[in-house]
Amino acid sequence: MQPTGGGGNDVLERNEIEVLLTLAEQLHVGRTAERLHLPSARVTRIIQRLERRIGASLFVRTSRVVGLTPVGARLVGDLTPHVAGIEAAVRRAVEASRGIRGTLRAGFAGAVAGGLLLGAVATFADRYPGCTVRVQETRLSDAGGFDLLVTAPPVDGMRVGPVLLAEPWVLAVARDHPLAALELVSREVLAAHPVLRLRDGATEESRIYRLPAVTPTGRPVPRGPEAGTFPEALALVAEGRGVLPVGERAARFSPRPDVVHLPMPDVPPVPWSPVWRADDESALLRAFLTAW
Repeated sequence: MQPTGGGGNDVLERNEIEVLLTLAEQLHVGRTAERLHLPSARVTRIIQRLERRIGASLFVRTSRVVGLTPVGARLVGDLTPHVAGIEAAVRRAVEASRGIRGTLRAGFAGAVAGGLLLGAVATFADRYPGCTVRVQETRLSDAGGFDLLVTAPPVDGMRVGPVLLAEPWVLAVARDHPLAALELVSREVLAAHPVLRLRDGATEESRIYRLPAVTPTGRPVPRGPEAGTFPEALALVAEGRGVLPVGERAARFSPRPDVVHLPMPDVPPVPWSPVWRADDESALLRAFLTAW
């Protein structure tokens, strides 16, 4: 497709933007026409008209392939976020016109989840001033009392939303521990040091930050003392009673000058996501999920 001239009105019409972005996605005139319910000749004419106004080719077309030129790629890249913003604004207006009101009960399990949830609550409050969000820290066993819960999946019987954060693991050790001089550690080192545990059911961390009882090569991990709370576990670490694998962000919430945290890059990160009951997906809940 070649331009036949330049100049003219700089304002793009809606159908021109729609055809441009769809053809950039499909890279096929026939599929673009089918997607937009237009004749193929109409798609070609709109692109040619747009190229005349721009004064440059936007697509290179051969008998088999349609591709973007550098000018076309730049235009598509500049337009895409603006179009997405307009669509989001229209969607919010439609939802507001439908009268989304009510109170959403939102829970979080663990300090990391609390930070992720509160950020979304602030965004949601700006978009939907007629709605209220009641936030409360909870345990997974009490998830049934909430419309939505931010935690680390899997959660039986719950639908899982997008991953909001992939939290890396670190190993908490005493500042004077032999491992403290290292920049990072492998999970294999756990076989050589007592590993502290959070008492099962005492906190959500006892479920979330739990590694298998053997290393990847099958070596058993020696059990250290149990702690009832996360600060108690860190106190035991500082005393040299053992080491503690934990999430990087969780460690930041309880800093201690006598404890250091070593990255554990061979452990898959902890995914944090919103979860909710599959049979209870209201318009209010769907609106809240767009706040992330």
